[in-house]
Amino acid sequence: MFDSSFYKTPTFIKYLLPQVEWKVATDKKEIYLTFDDGPIPYLTEEILVILKSYNAKATFFCVGDNVRKHPEIFEKVIADGHVIGNHTHNHLKGWRTRHNHYLENVEECAQNIEKFYAGSKRLFRPPYGQVSPSLARKISQAGYRIIMWDVLSKDYDIRLSPELIRKKTIESTGKGSIIVFHDNVKAQHNVLTVLPQYLQHFSNLGFKFLSL
Repeated sequence: MFDSSFYKTPTFIKYLLPQVEWKVATDKKEIYLTFDDGPIPYLTEEILVILKSYNAKATFFCVGDNVRKHPEIFEKVIADGHVIGNHTHNHLKGWRTRHNHYLENVEECAQNIEKFYAGSKRLFRPPYGQVSPSLARKISQAGYRIIMWDVLSKDYDIRLSPELIRKKTIESTGKGSIIVFHDNVKAQHNVLTVLPQYLQHFSNLGFKFLSL
């Protein structure tokens, strides 16, 4: 993902990709939770339990191959009323992959999602945030809304403590923020520690947690 010093996405990066969505324009106390890389056993299911306890909805950007391998967990995400987004079939790096191959991989992911999720909103997030302006145009032309983020939790970085992640994500979040957490193995300890603390903090301030 972008420079490891960034929790709050800098404005200059947003200018480089104006055709993608970084934040929701609202004056309401609303936060848009997103999770990347699942579904996987145990962790995705534990996240669902946490979200339900706070009446929180989220958008899960799923890797198509994980949907293929764990359809029963994917169906639990849908059953809990969360929204599904496309995260490519094989978690590809957009800066190292030919556009034609990348777009084919996006569609392969879509086919796996649509087997279980007929109401797809055609949301897409590039793995690692790697997308060029030309690739973004092609993805948009294929009918997708490209969703990036306003706040990056960095829960995947095992060098970072949950305490630091909690502090930085809370400091960086505001009305309409789109925040990224992860349901992948590297993030497990951090996300299971930080997510309930984050939700509790903003619940106390009267925020709602919504899907896109």
